[in-house]
Amino acid sequence: MKIFGISGLGADKRVFKYLTLEHELIPVDWIKPNKNETIIDYSKRLIEEYGIGNQEDFGILGVSFGGLVATEISKLTKPKFTILISSVETKSELSGIIKLAGKSNLIELIPEKLLNPPKVIAHFMFGTEKKELLNSILDDTDLNFTKWAIRELMNWSNETELKNLIKIGGTKDKLLPPKGKNTILVQNGEHFMIVDKAKKISDIINSRIKTAYNNVYSS
Repeated sequence: MKIFGISGLGADKRVFKYLTLEHELIPVDWIKPNKNETIIDYSKRLIEEYGIGNQEDFGILGVSFGGLVATEISKLTKPKFTILISSVETKSELSGIIKLAGKSNLIELIPEKLLNPPKVIAHFMFGTEKKELLNSILDDTDLNFTKWAIRELMNWSNETELKNLIKIGGTKDKLLPPKGKNTILVQNGEHFMIVDKAKKISDIINSRIKTAYNNVYSS
């Protein structure tokens, strides 16, 4: 079975290489958003680009901002399961600060060049041991995409809870702290834990997929 993997804001398929999953992982590369494009319309284009939903058995995996896109794709298709890592399921799980910033339209006033934080700040916020990998990803980030993604994050309106959801959060995540009783907590996991705690996360995913996948056919 294929699992379509959507990376976090500014990241790419490099964050998936540390996972050891029992199913084929298909990294989904970001495409350039159209002007004023909503996250829903953007998700529809990714579905078409990768043929997501053309096969009966597939799963969706999203990391950080990629989890929002994964959620929207899951609402439009019928995956056997959806996996969210270091992300949120609904707008109620976003912090009040993020929601307030969205209402203020503050992001529109910030030049793109200021959206690339100093490396020392990024290291602290992401909390990673693999600083060289994070630095490389940040250096390759399209800041126009970053601005679009931050705006969509701040104004995300989803209230739909997903079926067959596997949601994994780190107890020390500073960017998107885990919320919701349905979150599987990884102790001392930070926002970049898909890399730093890849074995633990892989074990959780492999175990939960077997349960969720079997439940689909037993229902």
